Amino acid sequence: MPPTPGPDVILADALPAAHLVEVDFSDLAGWADDDHAAAFIAFRRSAVRLAEKSPTTKALGPDGMALVRKGQAALALDESVDRTAARAFFESHFRPFRIEPASGEGFVTGFFEPEVDARLQPSLAFPIPLLEPPRGLRELYSEDDRHDLDPSLTWALEDGRGGLIACPDRRAIMAGALDGRTRVIAYVKSAVEAFFIHVQGAARLRLPDGKLLRVTFAGKSGHAYFPVARLMLERGVVARASEATADALREWLEGLGPQERRAALARNPSYIFFREAPVDDPTLGPIAAAGVPLTAGRSLAVDRSLITFHAPVFVETHLAAGPFRHLMMAQDTGSAIVGSARGDIFFGSGDAAFALAARVRDTARFTLLVPREV
Repeated sequence: MPPTPGPDVILADALPAAHLVEVDFSDLAGWADDDHAAAFIAFRRSAVRLAEKSPTTKALGPDGMALVRKGQAALALDESVDRTAARAFFESHFRPFRIEPASGEGFVTGFFEPEVDARLQPSLAFPIPLLEPPRGLRELYSEDDRHDLDPSLTWALEDGRGGLIACPDRRAIMAGALDGRTRVIAYVKSAVEAFFIHVQGAARLRLPDGKLLRVTFAGKSGHAYFPVARLMLERGVVARASEATADALREWLEGLGPQERRAALARNPSYIFFREAPVDDPTLGPIAAAGVPLTAGRSLAVDRSLITFHAPVFVETHLAAGPFRHLMMAQDTGSAIVGSARGDIFFGSGDAAFALAARVRDTARFTLLVPREV
């Protein structure tokens, strides 16, 4: 989801420094009670992708090629292994290492895939566009000549003369800076709906003929991400950051006047562009940054600079609904997901998933499963 998928949260700067401490599976609260068969299905989806492309090994690991070999082992088994066999697979192929951040505690949030009504043509009822990337938009790399570009930019536009220029930010795009320069995929009812689609990085769009059209991340303006929920704290709408949950943010934005709402949304200069994607399996989420479809309750967004994609991660936290102790797969990332002990749980698609994800802002403990031969 995506490169900006992830909730609009308020966080202190997270330190990437961390170390790994080897533990036993018996040290993981809830490990024995988890549904390892469900976790195995999610890992097997990663295994298909691992067979196509080995992941880049990241700072905390694990080794990408070692994960490829574990993926091969998973594909050699039937997808419908039972819980006992799935647990035996993970315990025989991996060793658990607790992620110990250098400062503070681990932190977990939740994300989802919005499902909203949409139209292919604009109208008074459906005026807000979801855009494809403008021509020439691309991600910036270390070897690029940034010349006059702001050093914080992560994406830019090719200028047609071999150089790069900044893409308009959200405020400019909302004012029409890209009108006629990029294709509109569809139109939604409100700017708040569109904003949450941007934050999550994907959505299912319900068309009048009953068909579902999925949009998923295809690029972004490259300007720094600003959490709009922070405005609630600055303006005294909430007393503490923990109260600025996604459902509280939505209610606050919808209660603002049109001009004030527009100004609040424009505070986040990062703007997301989309591409169309099929809905092959309604039970699965969109294709994530790791190249696999997201699985509700089993896909985790992580800091992609620290954790290797497809790695199994055991998450221990306590949500409003009770203990959450699940083996998950590092299959996604997000602009707000920064730090070693930082995760974002995918809860699924639609309003029910939003209700589950909206209030998740909890301390958590993360344990990375490392291939045994590493």
